[in-house]
Amino acid sequence: MKVLLTSTLYPTPQAPKIVGGAEIFARRFAEGLAQRGDEVEVIRAASAPQQARESCNGIDIYSAPVQNIYLPFTEQKNVALRSIWHAVDDWQMQAPLIAERVRSFKPDVLHSNNLSGLTTAIWRVAAQLGVPVLHTLHDYYLTCPRCSRFDKGRSCERTCTSCGILSYHRKRATHWLSAVVGVSERVLSIHTDMGMFAETPIRTVIRNASTEPPREPYPRSICTTEVTFGFIGRLTEEKGIDNLMRALALLPRDRIRMMIAGRVSEEEQGRLRTLSRDSRIEFMGFVAPDDFYKQVDVVVAPSIWHDPGPLVVADAKAAGRPLLGTPFGGMPEVIEHGVTGWLTEADPQSLADSMLAIAADPHKIDEISRRLIADTNKWVFADVLSSYKNLYEQLREQRMSRLHAATAEAPLGRAVGKGRLIPR
Repeated sequence: MKVLLTSTLYPTPQAPKIVGGAEIFARRFAEGLAQRGDEVEVIRAASAPQQARESCNGIDIYSAPVQNIYLPFTEQKNVALRSIWHAVDDWQMQAPLIAERVRSFKPDVLHSNNLSGLTTAIWRVAAQLGVPVLHTLHDYYLTCPRCSRFDKGRSCERTCTSCGILSYHRKRATHWLSAVVGVSERVLSIHTDMGMFAETPIRTVIRNASTEPPREPYPRSICTTEVTFGFIGRLTEEKGIDNLMRALALLPRDRIRMMIAGRVSEEEQGRLRTLSRDSRIEFMGFVAPDDFYKQVDVVVAPSIWHDPGPLVVADAKAAGRPLLGTPFGGMPEVIEHGVTGWLTEADPQSLADSMLAIAADPHKIDEISRRLIADTNKWVFADVLSSYKNLYEQLREQRMSRLHAATAEAPLGRAVGKGRLIPR
């Protein structure tokens, strides 16, 4: 099977930038396919002018020039520049590098992930060249220029006028898709409830699994007098970090210890400490996940937006750590309250009450941890790969059936359905 994988970011030695879980997934996924014997090429958005092809772990990575006024995921721009950028991104129609690699590599499927800077033009170009296109929903790019559906401290319940205008062509472009995958039921339903993917033949959910290399979970002796909670990830408003800090201010200092892993400036550390008053907090900085999970008893994911499928849930389970989450996004679908973790409302008082109740029952923490470690039916990354491979096979078979039918009915080279062409 030949797979052309696209992702805005794809971390390598020459372009190591990581913003969230989607690019970690993309690299782990591409390398997992290659290890299974598939041929994989990657196209990402260029992070520098004239960025050369790079080979990493046996996979060729091409960087597509970003046809816009600045590169994605650079320093914050003002509102006017951001609006122009998103308008240009929405109107893109050409994807010359995609066309070149489709003709040269001849993939069986194009699998797109995050799209900022690459745009939905990659779908149109691949589909018109006869390649089935599968898209994985890691974010809300198709409905929101910020990709988050989060504004003014709240998760958006509807698409505002400006977002509707700046993502108009993105939504229309979904008719080029042969399949769409949500990393949770929630992220898929938010799109389908808006009438999207009505013409997409395959609509399904494949949940995330831990992207960490397989290893034995590490048991941890639970202290009966003190519980260590941990937060790992981006320290941003939508991730609920402010509410967590305010919750800590309501908790007894001698019972609760907090470890925070993630990049954060000294200035931001000071602001967060002010919110949490005299709480015991250790900022670990950017650390390997193993170093984090070995030091915590319970992981907290206090998101206040519909996080599509946070990898922290999968990573915590793989590490044998119970997780306290909120009823947003994909979390309620993968946390069984009182069995694999807990769910709580996201406000500071609810978080504080839940953390205090958890700390008061350390034997329950130990029980859940042991259950997670002993689980022999875990959903692992190999299952994710197999699920996508099954989809790829379906798409390849459907493509071959269409080609055979079209060959029997029309001369070679004639356009067939939705602008898709039969290759000569």
